[in-house]
Amino acid sequence: MAIVRIPAPLRKLTADQRIVKAVGRTLVELVEDLDRQFPGIKARLLDGDGQVLSFVNIFVNDEDIRFLQGLQTPITPETEVAIIPAMAGGHSIVPEARPRP
Repeated sequence: MAIVRIPAPLRKLTADQRIVKAVGRTLVELVEDLDRQFPGIKARLLDGDGQVLSFVNIFVNDEDIRFLQGLQTPITPETEVAIIPAMAGGHSIVPEARPRP
């Protein structure tokens, strides 16, 4: 079974497990297996058309699936999958330079 690293925002679906195991010949099959084990996780990863949500990054053996075969990326029992939610927001640490009066 492939190892899947679950990010903190999705751990409520996996009973707070950081690492889970799943099976599938391709990444899309692995996502289906994850959803069988942890109902609702697929909806947090894929849109209604079955594509990876824009704010979710998935890595297979440390490679971004966008540069592999996407959801058709092959999976083996030795595969490690990492789900990484995109980070956004925040503010600059350095204050903007303002002219003195």
